[in-house]
Amino acid sequence: MAVAGPSEPPLIRVTDVAKVYDVGSVRVEALRGVSLAIRRGEYVALVGPSGSGKSTLMNTLGCLDRPTSGSYRLDDREVTTLSKDERAAVRNRHLGFVFQNFNLLARTTALENVELPMIYARGVPARERRSRARAALESVGLGDRLDHHPAQLSGGQQQRVAIARALVNGPSILMGDEPTGNLDSRTGQDVIDLFRRLNRDQGLTVIIVTHDHGVAAAADRIITLRDGLIVSDTPAGHS
Repeated sequence: MAVAGPSEPPLIRVTDVAKVYDVGSVRVEALRGVSLAIRRGEYVALVGPSGSGKSTLMNTLGCLDRPTSGSYRLDDREVTTLSKDERAAVRNRHLGFVFQNFNLLARTTALENVELPMIYARGVPARERRSRARAALESVGLGDRLDHHPAQLSGGQQQRVAIARALVNGPSILMGDEPTGNLDSRTGQDVIDLFRRLNRDQGLTVIIVTHDHGVAAAADRIITLRDGLIVSDTPAGHS
């Protein structure tokens, strides 16, 4: 893993970010003045109990939601002032997402599922889409499952397809939202080992939300949230 040096600006800088939801007559403060910096090449786990704000922070970092107030700079660009379409372009260029439920299309092959982000990006010729999708699947150990549909794959294999899909556009940040939540412990460890390898060998910045402290221990840093605030930010201490 090649983490950026201290003199290089952080890839992510969040300053005093708040997020407020109005749920009927109730005002819910999901984030209450969160500040943090993440350097290029770090592997960070966001942990905390249900309702702590970790998923809201992940959605903010992933440009899926806009904070109510505060600043979020991604690669030294202010994100909070961007339009919905501009944020979508940032997501497509910088970010790859892996979710708990895989989110694969049941009636399409593994190869076709991985091609999807390139179709949304437009301008990528069909032959290049297929070549890049094949390479992404091979990189996660599924070069022999290109034509399999999700129902023909194990849970771990489906999550690997989802990881290949997240990687195919060459993001600088890989985000996982409970990426092992639907997997048994052994398969989940295989997925986390893959995240670790991508971080170490490709220099990807990895940010995961997890409730599993064993999963969090694979990270460089564990950031713990409670009641919309960061209550600790510590090295994970793995070797």
